[in-house]
Amino acid sequence: MSITKESELIGMKKISEVVGTTLKLMREYAKIGMSTKELDEYGGEILKSYGAKSAPYETYGFPGYSCISINKEAAHGIPSNKKILKEGDLINIDVSAELNGFWSDNGGSFVLGKDIHNHQPLVDASKNILLKAINTIKGGVKISDIGYLIETEAKKSGFKVIKNLAGHGVGRSLHEEPENILNYRVKSNRERFKKNTTVAIETFISTNSTVAVELNDGWTLVGNKGGYVTQHEQTILVTDKFPIILTESNEIWN
Repeated sequence: MSITKESELIGMKKISEVVGTTLKLMREYAKIGMSTKELDEYGGEILKSYGAKSAPYETYGFPGYSCISINKEAAHGIPSNKKILKEGDLINIDVSAELNGFWSDNGGSFVLGKDIHNHQPLVDASKNILLKAINTIKGGVKISDIGYLIETEAKKSGFKVIKNLAGHGVGRSLHEEPENILNYRVKSNRERFKKNTTVAIETFISTNSTVAVELNDGWTLVGNKGGYVTQHEQTILVTDKFPIILTESNEIWN
């Protein structure tokens, strides 16, 4: 989405604060022994309290208010009464929603309780790489250069990237142009970030896999070679200097 007037910026700031706050509160609410369904219902209540509507539910008929992926699930995990959170679980929550015709998207992975399975290095790599990538984005920067940065930084940390999941434009709908802000460089992609546009930038950093494949439930994605995947995502406003992080209320870097 291209921001052309103040009212559009206000609209994007408002929904971005809602999804960011919802993600932060859900992360804090997650407890050992809780089901992912209970966690999702909590997030759904927060969205409703702001008058916001769950984007995956509204757009795709997703069976939940948010995507909650546990351990070897890479993305689009379905909230369930049967999935009970345990000590040391690697959890990813992705919250996107619509309010007054504006859409925003954010997500984050974290370890629940003690890091007994040593997932923290993967979580930290994903967070740090996202921060570095976002700080490099401004109007005129090649989208493929950001992909190159993400993959290069992942390799430096001893990890890989998922190549078929990507960041995207967001604003008047959940997914807009540019559609493929990938985690690696596609040399043929000449597209550049445009000033005053809103985009969701996300990292998909993995231990073993480079492709996400869908399970039989039609939603849940896992790595093609197993292992673990972490994701962090912020919706930003591209400027000619440092971007404005619209979803910073999620505090994923704190």
